[in-house]
Amino acid sequence: MRSLRIDAVLVQAVIAGALSFAHLHDLAAAAGQTGWKAWAYPVSVDLLLVAVWQRLRTARSGLAWFWFLVALVASLGANIATAGLLDLDHVPDWLRILVAGWPAIAFLGGTLLAHSPTPAGTPAPVRPTPTAAAPQPAPEVLEREPLVTAEPVPALPEAAPAPVPAVAVPPALVDHARKVATEHRTRTGTDIDTATLRARLGVPEDLAGAIAAQLT
Repeated sequence: MRSLRIDAVLVQAVIAGALSFAHLHDLAAAAGQTGWKAWAYPVSVDLLLVAVWQRLRTARSGLAWFWFLVALVASLGANIATAGLLDLDHVPDWLRILVAGWPAIAFLGGTLLAHSPTPAGTPAPVRPTPTAAAPQPAPEVLEREPLVTAEPVPALPEAAPAPVPAVAVPPALVDHARKVATEHRTRTGTDIDTATLRARLGVPEDLAGAIAAQLT
C-alpha cells in the first residue's frame, strides 16, 4: 500500500484558505449580510482568484495583475479587519457599502478576465498538429533491355514430289480394262475416269492410274 506523504505547502494552503474563508464570512455578516449571503462572499472572492490564476497562465497582462490585487486586498483586508482592529458591532458605513457592492465588482472582474483578448506580444497556445507524412520517393523504373528479335529463318525450298514409280501392268489386265472402258463409253457416251475404272476392276489406285494412262 502506498504510504501517504504530507505536503507542507498543501497544509498551509488549506489553513490559509479556511481562515480567510471564515474571516470573509464574519466580515460580511457584520456588514449586514446574514444567512447564506454571508457564505457567498468568500466563495466570490475565491472564484475571482481562480479566474486571475487562469488568466496569468496564458498571459501576464496588467488587467490580470489588477484584479489579482483587488482579490488579494479583499481577502487580506477581511483577515486584518477581523483581527480586533475593527469593531464588528459598529461597522462603518463605507465598509457596508463596499461589502454590498462586492458581488458586482467580482462579476465585472471575472467577465473581463474571461473575455478580454490576448495581448499582442503574447503568443497564443498552439495545438500540436499531426506531422504530415513525408512523401515517399517514386519507385525507380528499371530500364528494360531492348528485346532482340530473332531474324526470320529462310524457308527451305519445297522438295519436288518424288516421281511415281512405274507400275507394271499385265497385258491381259490392260485388255480387260479396255473392254470395260469401251462398254462404259457405249453406255454413257463419255470416257471412263480413273475412280470408276478402279471400282470396276477392283485394283489399287496406283494400278488403276497406270491402266488409265495406257488407255489414252
